[in-house]
Amino acid sequence: MSATVPEPRVGWSCTSIGSYILDILGRPVDSLPKGQTTQLIDEIKVTVAGSAGGTAVNMSRLGMTVTAIGVVGEDAAGDFVLRTLQEEGVLTDLMRQTGRVQTAASILPIDSSGQRPAWHVIGANRLLELADVPEEVLRSSDIVHIGGMTALPGLDGKPMAELLSAAGRGGAFRTLDCLGIKRDDALDLAGLVLPHVDAFFPNDAEAMRLTGQSDPFRAAQQLVELGAGCVYVTCGERGALVATKNQIETVPAFAAMPVDSTGCGDAFVAGVMLGALRGENPVESARIGAAAAALTLAGLGSDAGELSPDRVDAFRASAAELTHDEGLR
Repeated sequence: MSATVPEPRVGWSCTSIGSYILDILGRPVDSLPKGQTTQLIDEIKVTVAGSAGGTAVNMSRLGMTVTAIGVVGEDAAGDFVLRTLQEEGVLTDLMRQTGRVQTAASILPIDSSGQRPAWHVIGANRLLELADVPEEVLRSSDIVHIGGMTALPGLDGKPMAELLSAAGRGGAFRTLDCLGIKRDDALDLAGLVLPHVDAFFPNDAEAMRLTGQSDPFRAAQQLVELGAGCVYVTCGERGALVATKNQIETVPAFAAMPVDSTGCGDAFVAGVMLGALRGENPVESARIGAAAAALTLAGLGSDAGELSPDRVDAFRASAAELTHDEGLR
């Protein structure tokens, strides 16, 4: 059952472009059954995910009017993705269905610690291209989010830079997320795109692989030097880095019982967006993002946080932050 969709707020018109994925999750899975034997587990769940799809759901739950732009297959998985987005209040008129390939999908066996190895089919995400994104939508959006840099071959590089440049001319706050680093030329792609990005959201592994740096602080600094206005490097239970041209600050994670880390990054992104729309500075926005991520960590799937502005604010006000010794240094 979807969470109650809050009333959209005037001016919070947002667009989420990129990877839309069907996730099939089960927990706890600490070993694979041998041969054709069966192993009983506690939960199996199906959700809309992807660094555009999961983020779009959370954006809508946090009060934004969200237009989804992506490609899914003409199959049961694609129908599920579209129907679920609609139930969450996300506008799907610009989602395209194709009969050429299946909907992108992942199988995630979540272990007892909440870690999430995955099997993945790229599917229809590879077909998204610049022609799928009307410029008038970019011009009318307060936030334009792209989820899946290096995993969108039809958009990566110059087309993505062109799209974000157009969004900037319309005055949008432009955000960019990764879905792993899937190309050897990823740093070259980032160099084309990041000058047109106001907030970039790699996790620590992505940031270090992208830059070749050995620690997230140096990676964040290099990504800012490539042109991003602000870089948020999420580091799991160690918190997050918030890097701008002038400084790098750390934001602690909130204490939460880990069930599944799937979608925590997407929730963090949506929380930062909420902060930006409220006029918060980058560090305060990151604290809102950290609260949204912790709520999501406590359940199975990228929609487990059942986010709302009031729920995120209440959690942020009452939950304990992890201590400095447990966090980033």
